[in-house]
Amino acid sequence: MGVARRVANRLRNGWGRIRPVPRPRYATGTPKTGSDHPLDPFFPPNIETLATAASSNEAANFVLSVIERLSPSEETANQRVYYLWAQDKFGVHWRNADITTLLWAASILVRPANYLEIGVRRGRSAAVVGAAQPDCAIYGFDLWVAGYGGDDNPGPDFVRNELRAVGHRGSVEMASGNSRVTVLAFVQRHPELYFDLITVDGDHSVAGAAADLANVLPKLKVGGVIVCDDVAVPSVKRVWEKIVKRDSRYVSWEFTSGGYGVGAAIRITDEPALAARRLV
Repeated sequence: MGVARRVANRLRNGWGRIRPVPRPRYATGTPKTGSDHPLDPFFPPNIETLATAASSNEAANFVLSVIERLSPSEETANQRVYYLWAQDKFGVHWRNADITTLLWAASILVRPANYLEIGVRRGRSAAVVGAAQPDCAIYGFDLWVAGYGGDDNPGPDFVRNELRAVGHRGSVEMASGNSRVTVLAFVQRHPELYFDLITVDGDHSVAGAAADLANVLPKLKVGGVIVCDDVAVPSVKRVWEKIVKRDSRYVSWEFTSGGYGVGAAIRITDEPALAARRLV
Protein backbone atom coordinates (compact mmCIF):
# COMPACT_ATOMS: atom_id res chain seq x y z
CA MET A 1 0.00 0.00 0.00
CA GLY A 2 2.86 2.36 0.84
CA VAL A 3 4.57 1.64 -2.49
CA ALA A 4 1.33 2.24 -4.42
CA ARG A 5 0.81 5.56 -2.67
CA ARG A 6 4.36 6.69 -3.44
CA VAL A 7 3.98 5.77 -7.09
CA ALA A 8 0.66 7.62 -7.27
CA ASN A 9 2.21 10.71 -5.69
CA ARG A 10 5.10 10.68 -8.15
CA LEU A 11 2.74 10.35 -11.09
CA ARG A 12 0.57 13.16 -9.75
CA ASN A 13 3.55 15.45 -9.18
CA GLY A 14 4.98 14.65 -12.59
CA TRP A 15 1.69 15.44 -14.30
CA GLY A 16 1.48 18.65 -12.31
CA ARG A 17 4.77 19.78 -13.82
CA ILE A 18 3.99 18.99 -17.44
CA ARG A 19 0.23 19.33 -17.80
CA PRO A 20 -0.93 22.12 -20.13
CA VAL A 21 -2.32 25.29 -18.58
CA PRO A 22 -4.72 27.86 -20.01
CA ARG A 23 -2.89 30.36 -22.23
CA PRO A 24 -3.86 33.95 -23.13
CA ARG A 25 -5.56 34.49 -26.48
CA TYR A 26 -4.12 37.75 -27.75
CA ALA A 27 -5.57 39.89 -30.52
CA THR A 28 -3.70 42.45 -32.57
CA GLY A 29 -4.32 46.15 -32.17
CA THR A 30 -3.89 46.40 -28.40
CA PRO A 31 -4.02 50.07 -27.35
CA LYS A 32 -1.07 51.76 -25.63
CA THR A 33 -0.80 53.59 -22.34
CA GLY A 34 -0.86 57.38 -22.42
CA SER A 35 -3.32 59.48 -24.37
CA ASP A 36 -3.62 61.79 -27.36
CA HIS A 37 -2.65 64.76 -25.19
CA PRO A 38 0.83 66.09 -26.10
CA LEU A 39 1.83 66.09 -22.42
CA ASP A 40 0.81 62.44 -21.99
CA PRO A 41 2.56 60.50 -24.79
CA PHE A 42 3.26 56.78 -24.91
CA PHE A 43 6.44 56.56 -22.84
CA PRO A 44 6.36 53.61 -20.41
CA PRO A 45 9.01 53.08 -17.74
CA ASN A 46 11.64 50.42 -18.21
CA ILE A 47 11.63 47.52 -15.78
CA GLU A 48 14.65 48.83 -13.83
CA THR A 49 12.81 52.09 -13.14
CA LEU A 50 9.78 50.20 -11.87
CA ALA A 51 11.94 47.96 -9.68
CA THR A 52 13.86 50.91 -8.22
CA ALA A 53 10.68 52.79 -7.37
CA ALA A 54 9.03 49.70 -5.86
CA SER A 55 11.95 49.00 -3.53
CA SER A 56 12.43 52.60 -2.39
CA ASN A 57 11.80 54.14 1.02
CA GLU A 58 9.45 56.57 -0.74
CA ALA A 59 7.24 53.62 -1.69
CA ALA A 60 7.24 52.28 1.87
CA ASN A 61 6.39 55.70 3.28
CA PHE A 62 3.48 56.12 0.90
CA VAL A 63 2.10 52.70 1.81
CA LEU A 64 2.44 53.56 5.50
CA SER A 65 0.42 56.71 4.91
CA VAL A 66 -2.30 54.67 3.21
CA ILE A 67 -2.64 51.94 5.83
CA GLU A 68 -2.89 54.60 8.55
CA ARG A 69 -6.20 55.60 6.93
CA LEU A 70 -7.56 52.06 6.54
CA SER A 71 -9.60 50.13 9.07
CA PRO A 72 -7.25 48.33 11.49
CA SER A 73 -6.33 44.73 10.72
CA GLU A 74 -3.66 42.31 11.85
CA GLU A 75 -2.10 42.33 8.38
CA THR A 76 -1.67 46.11 8.18
CA ALA A 77 -0.51 46.31 11.80
CA ASN A 78 2.22 43.76 11.10
CA GLN A 79 3.18 45.53 7.91
CA ARG A 80 3.49 48.87 9.71
CA VAL A 81 5.72 47.39 12.43
CA TYR A 82 7.94 45.68 9.86
CA TYR A 83 8.40 48.81 7.74
CA LEU A 84 9.16 51.08 10.68
CA TRP A 85 11.55 48.59 12.27
CA ALA A 86 13.45 48.04 9.02
CA GLN A 87 13.68 51.76 8.26
CA ASP A 88 14.99 52.46 11.75
CA LYS A 89 17.53 49.65 11.58
CA PHE A 90 18.80 50.06 8.00
CA GLY A 91 17.91 53.66 7.15
CA VAL A 92 18.19 54.75 3.53
CA HIS A 93 19.95 51.50 2.63
CA TRP A 94 16.84 49.36 3.21
CA ARG A 95 15.45 47.78 0.07
CA ASN A 96 12.19 45.88 0.07
CA ALA A 97 9.30 45.29 -2.28
CA ASP A 98 5.88 43.75 -1.88
CA ILE A 99 2.55 43.96 -3.66
CA THR A 100 1.69 47.34 -2.15
CA THR A 101 4.99 49.08 -2.93
CA LEU A 102 4.93 47.66 -6.46
CA LEU A 103 1.42 48.98 -6.99
CA TRP A 104 2.46 52.41 -5.77
CA ALA A 105 5.40 52.39 -8.17
CA ALA A 106 3.26 51.31 -11.11
CA SER A 107 0.59 53.86 -10.23
CA ILE A 108 2.93 56.84 -10.22
CA LEU A 109 4.92 55.72 -13.25
CA VAL A 110 2.07 54.58 -15.52
CA ARG A 111 -0.74 56.72 -14.04
CA PRO A 112 -3.50 54.20 -14.73
CA ALA A 113 -6.92 55.30 -15.86
CA ASN A 114 -8.29 51.77 -15.44
CA TYR A 115 -7.14 49.22 -12.85
CA LEU A 116 -8.26 45.59 -12.55
CA GLU A 117 -7.60 43.50 -9.44
CA ILE A 118 -8.21 39.80 -8.79
CA GLY A 119 -8.06 39.07 -5.07
CA VAL A 120 -9.35 42.22 -3.38
CA ARG A 121 -9.95 40.97 0.18
CA ARG A 122 -10.11 44.04 2.47
CA GLY A 123 -9.00 46.46 -0.26
CA ARG A 124 -5.47 47.28 0.91
CA SER A 125 -3.86 46.96 -2.53
CA ALA A 126 -6.71 48.74 -4.29
CA ALA A 127 -6.45 51.53 -1.71
CA VAL A 128 -2.79 52.11 -2.61
CA VAL A 129 -3.74 52.52 -6.26
CA GLY A 130 -6.76 54.66 -5.37
CA ALA A 131 -4.69 56.94 -3.15
CA ALA A 132 -1.93 57.33 -5.74
CA GLN A 133 -4.37 57.89 -8.62
CA PRO A 134 -7.65 59.18 -7.14
CA ASP A 135 -9.52 59.35 -10.47
CA CYS A 136 -8.60 55.84 -11.60
CA ALA A 137 -11.51 53.50 -12.32
CA ILE A 138 -11.14 50.36 -10.19
CA TYR A 139 -12.56 46.93 -11.06
CA GLY A 140 -12.28 44.27 -8.35
CA PHE A 141 -13.00 40.53 -8.31
CA ASP A 142 -13.09 38.33 -5.20
CA LEU A 143 -14.92 35.49 -3.47
CA TRP A 144 -14.76 37.36 -0.14
CA VAL A 145 -14.29 34.13 1.82
CA ALA A 146 -14.94 34.72 5.53
CA GLY A 147 -11.77 34.63 7.62
CA TYR A 148 -9.45 34.29 4.62
CA GLY A 149 -5.85 35.08 5.63
CA GLY A 150 -6.79 35.28 9.29
CA ASP A 151 -8.69 38.59 8.96
CA ASP A 152 -12.32 39.47 8.53
CA ASN A 153 -13.30 39.70 4.87
CA PRO A 154 -16.30 42.05 4.97
CA GLY A 155 -17.06 42.35 1.26
CA PRO A 156 -17.49 44.94 -1.51
CA ASP A 157 -19.21 47.71 0.48
CA PHE A 158 -16.40 47.64 3.04
CA VAL A 159 -13.83 47.97 0.26
CA ARG A 160 -15.68 50.94 -1.24
CA ASN A 161 -15.58 52.68 2.14
CA GLU A 162 -11.84 51.97 2.43
CA LEU A 163 -11.26 53.52 -0.98
CA ARG A 164 -13.19 56.63 -0.01
CA ALA A 165 -11.15 56.85 3.21
CA VAL A 166 -7.90 57.20 1.23
CA GLY A 167 -9.30 59.85 -1.10
CA HIS A 168 -10.26 57.78 -4.12
CA ARG A 169 -13.00 59.44 -6.16
CA GLY A 170 -13.07 57.37 -9.36
CA SER A 171 -15.64 54.76 -10.27
CA VAL A 172 -15.60 51.40 -8.47
CA GLU A 173 -17.05 48.13 -9.73
CA MET A 174 -16.85 44.95 -7.66
CA ALA A 175 -17.81 41.41 -8.69
CA SER A 176 -18.33 38.52 -6.29
CA GLY A 177 -17.62 34.93 -7.28
CA ASN A 178 -15.01 32.67 -8.80
CA SER A 179 -12.69 34.84 -10.88
CA ARG A 180 -12.38 32.16 -13.57
CA VAL A 181 -16.05 32.85 -14.29
CA THR A 182 -16.58 36.48 -13.29
CA VAL A 183 -13.48 37.94 -14.97
CA LEU A 184 -14.07 36.06 -18.21
CA ALA A 185 -17.70 37.20 -18.28
CA PHE A 186 -16.64 40.77 -17.55
CA VAL A 187 -14.05 41.04 -20.33
CA GLN A 188 -16.48 39.45 -22.78
CA ARG A 189 -19.09 42.08 -21.87
CA HIS A 190 -16.56 44.91 -22.28
CA PRO A 191 -14.42 44.10 -25.33
CA GLU A 192 -13.43 47.76 -25.70
CA LEU A 193 -12.06 48.10 -22.16
CA TYR A 194 -8.29 47.79 -21.60
CA PHE A 195 -6.23 48.30 -18.45
CA ASP A 196 -3.07 50.20 -17.63
CA LEU A 197 -2.48 48.18 -14.45
CA ILE A 198 -3.62 44.69 -13.41
CA THR A 199 -3.05 42.68 -10.24
CA VAL A 200 -3.49 38.91 -10.01
CA ASP A 201 -3.59 37.66 -6.42
CA GLY A 202 -6.36 35.10 -6.41
CA ASP A 203 -6.41 31.31 -6.75
CA HIS A 204 -2.85 30.03 -6.25
CA SER A 205 -3.38 26.63 -7.87
CA VAL A 206 -1.75 26.08 -11.25
CA ALA A 207 -5.09 25.96 -13.05
CA GLY A 208 -6.51 28.92 -11.15
CA ALA A 209 -3.51 31.24 -11.53
CA ALA A 210 -3.16 30.30 -15.21
CA ALA A 211 -6.84 30.98 -15.89
CA ASP A 212 -6.67 34.38 -14.20
CA LEU A 213 -3.60 35.42 -16.20
CA ALA A 214 -5.03 34.01 -19.42
CA ASN A 215 -8.21 36.04 -18.95
CA VAL A 216 -6.60 39.39 -18.13
CA LEU A 217 -3.30 39.60 -20.01
CA PRO A 218 -4.89 40.22 -23.43
CA LYS A 219 -6.61 43.23 -21.84
CA LEU A 220 -3.35 44.82 -20.62
CA LYS A 221 -2.33 47.83 -22.66
CA VAL A 222 1.06 47.99 -24.31
CA GLY A 223 3.12 49.89 -21.75
CA GLY A 224 0.89 48.63 -18.93
CA VAL A 225 2.00 46.71 -15.85
CA ILE A 226 0.88 43.30 -14.57
CA VAL A 227 1.56 42.56 -10.88
CA CYS A 228 1.43 39.02 -9.52
CA ASP A 229 1.76 38.25 -5.82
CA ASP A 230 3.37 35.19 -4.23
CA VAL A 231 5.55 34.32 -7.22
CA ALA A 232 7.85 32.26 -4.98
CA VAL A 233 5.01 29.79 -4.34
CA PRO A 234 5.85 26.84 -6.65
CA SER A 235 2.46 26.69 -8.39
CA VAL A 236 2.36 30.44 -9.04
CA LYS A 237 6.04 30.52 -10.01
CA ARG A 238 5.48 27.87 -12.66
CA VAL A 239 2.55 29.75 -14.17
CA TRP A 240 4.29 33.15 -14.01
CA GLU A 241 7.39 31.82 -15.76
CA LYS A 242 5.49 29.95 -18.46
CA ILE A 243 2.89 32.60 -19.31
CA VAL A 244 4.73 35.87 -18.64
CA LYS A 245 8.51 35.50 -18.34
CA ARG A 246 8.90 33.36 -21.46
CA ASP A 247 6.69 35.67 -23.54
CA SER A 248 8.65 38.31 -25.44
CA ARG A 249 5.72 40.70 -25.15
CA TYR A 250 6.92 41.37 -21.58
CA VAL A 251 9.94 42.35 -19.56
CA SER A 252 9.68 41.20 -15.96
CA TRP A 253 11.16 41.55 -12.48
CA GLU A 254 10.67 39.67 -9.21
CA PHE A 255 11.49 40.41 -5.60
CA THR A 256 11.77 37.17 -3.63
CA SER A 257 13.96 38.18 -0.68
CA GLY A 258 11.03 38.34 1.71
CA GLY A 259 7.75 36.52 2.20
CA TYR A 260 6.35 34.67 -0.80
CA GLY A 261 7.68 37.14 -3.33
CA VAL A 262 6.07 39.48 -5.82
CA GLY A 263 6.54 39.90 -9.56
CA ALA A 264 5.80 42.57 -12.11
CA ALA A 265 6.03 42.78 -15.87
CA ILE A 266 5.65 45.58 -18.38
CA ARG A 267 4.04 44.79 -21.70
CA ILE A 268 6.41 46.23 -24.27
CA THR A 269 4.83 45.14 -27.55
CA ASP A 270 1.55 44.05 -29.09
CA GLU A 271 2.97 40.95 -30.75
CA PRO A 272 5.82 38.63 -29.66
CA ALA A 273 9.12 38.68 -31.50
CA LEU A 274 9.16 36.39 -34.54
CA ALA A 275 11.81 34.08 -33.11
CA ALA A 276 9.91 33.72 -29.86
CA ARG A 277 6.65 33.13 -31.74
CA ARG A 278 8.13 30.06 -33.45
CA LEU A 279 8.74 28.50 -30.02
CA VAL A 280 5.16 28.88 -28.79
